[in-house]
Amino acid sequence: MADGYYPNVNFYFLVFFNLSPDSSMDIGFQSVTGLDQTIETETVNEGGVNQFVHKLPTRKTRSPLVLKRGILSKSQSSLTQYLIDCFSSDTITPMPTVLIELLNETGDPLLTWTATNVWPLSWKIGELNAMQGEVLIETLELNYNELTFDNP
Repeated sequence: MADGYYPNVNFYFLVFFNLSPDSSMDIGFQSVTGLDQTIETETVNEGGVNQFVHKLPTRKTRSPLVLKRGILSKSQSSLTQYLIDCFSSDTITPMPTVLIELLNETGDPLLTWTATNVWPLSWKIGELNAMQGEVLIETLELNYNELTFDNP
């Protein structure tokens, strides 16, 4: 490619929850989706002019973050303990931030997404199947208020 430009790869990333001082087991995920935002519009008809309509921006909508990984026990993962606490009680305490970093080949951040006021929508455990020798995958769906993007 010209001038040494290479597109960024999508497989070297980390997710930080900051739930405990040692949450090193909670940074590795198989996949992350939902890093998207959409601006909704409102259609306004102009009186007397029928050739076009105005589309005005109204609000931003966001997809939930969907994270997948091999399941960990609560003794291995502060995130698993947080999920157990959320789904077994009537009170859900949102996490202030969840940080997702796309890394370069030396492990330095290339792109960073920060989700704020994050809480779980669903926590799904994959199929238990004695006929297959696969890793048991958990899928975590997270709601958040705002998603900011940074290119350090």
